[in-house]
Amino acid sequence: AGRLAESGGGSAQAGESLTLSCAASVNIIPTHCLAWFRQAPGKEREGIAAIDSVGETTYADSVKDRFTISKDNAENTLFLQMNNLKPEDTAVYYCASHTTGSCYGPFLQSDLYDNWGRGTQVTVSS
Repeated sequence: AGRLAESGGGSAQAGESLTLSCAASVNIIPTHCLAWFRQAPGKEREGIAAIDSVGETTYADSVKDRFTISKDNAENTLFLQMNNLKPEDTAVYYCASHTTGSCYGPFLQSDLYDNWGRGTQVTVSS
């Protein structure tokens, strides 16, 4: 399935925006199920956004209307645009893929994803 590498994390003030990127080492972005997860200290990993082969998306309620997942098939890269950041968005953010020939219907169940990046830290201060 290749490697996934997140970038774009950092520090932000509440209300600001950040964009995360996830570059894949092999050409999986056009076809695989893809998602962003996050894990805050002392909390369980949370699925927050997913996208399928045809661009259909789903979001967790905690980020709906603030975060947008997208992908660039030509660049083999997944993105997460995060707007109106809140201190509770502070976490390590991971991208993940589900190995499949094609993906119809995005999903957020973490145990179905078999390829993970190492994560990037996002810290939001009030």
